Amino acid sequence: MMTLPISANTLVKDIVNELPKSSDVFKRFRIDFCCGGNISITAAAIENNVEVSTLLDELTVVFENSTPADKNMDVWLESDTNTIINHVINNIHRPLMVELAELSPYVTKVFKVHGESHPELARVKELFFEYKKEMTEHSAKEETIVFPLIKKLAENSIENREETISYIKELEKEHDHVGAILKELREITFDFTPPVDGCGTYRLVYKRLELLEGETFMHVHLEQNILFPRYI
Repeated sequence: MMTLPISANTLVKDIVNELPKSSDVFKRFRIDFCCGGNISITAAAIENNVEVSTLLDELTVVFENSTPADKNMDVWLESDTNTIINHVINNIHRPLMVELAELSPYVTKVFKVHGESHPELARVKELFFEYKKEMTEHSAKEETIVFPLIKKLAENSIENREETISYIKELEKEHDHVGAILKELREITFDFTPPVDGCGTYRLVYKRLELLEGETFMHVHLEQNILFPRYI
C-alpha cells in the first residue's frame, strides 16, 4: 500500500493541484476547494464538521485508485490474452466510466460560468461530450462483442476469424477518432493550460482532461500495440 503524500496540515488547494480527483471528496463534504481552498485539511474538517481522519481516509482511497500499480507496459508483453482483457475491463473501463460521470458536471459548469469570456470553452465542452459518447460506446462494444471473440481466437475455437479481425480494425479506427478529439482538445486549451483568470474549477477541469488523455493513450497502447497484433 502506498503512503498518502499529504498530512492534516496540507492545504486543500495543494491537494487538488496534486491529486485532481480529490475534488470529488471535498465536494461530497461541502468543502470549498476553489475559492476557499487556502486552508489546511484540519481547518476544513473543523469548519465543515467532518472528522479529520475520515477526510484523510477518503483521500487515501482516491490516491491509491489514481496511482496505477504498474505504468510499465513491458509486463503486458508476457501476459496472456485473458489477463490483458480483464485488466482493460477492470482497471481501465471501470475507472473511466466513473471519471466521465464525475467530470461531466465540472465541464458544463466551467462553460456556463466562463464561456462568455472564453469562447473556446464551447468547443471544449462539445469535444468532451463527444469523447464521452465515443468511449462509452467503444468500451461497451469491446466488452460485449469483441473481447469475447478475441478470447475465442486465443483458444482457437473461433468459427469466423475474419469477422473478428474486421471488428478489431473497427476498434482501431475508433481509437484514431478518439485520438483526434484529444489532439484538438490539447490544441484549443494550449496544452491544458488554464487562463490567468481561471478559477479552481477551471484549473481542475483542465488537469483532469490531461489525466484523461494520458490514461486513454495507455489504453490504446495496450490494445493496439500489444493485444490486437497477436491476432491480425
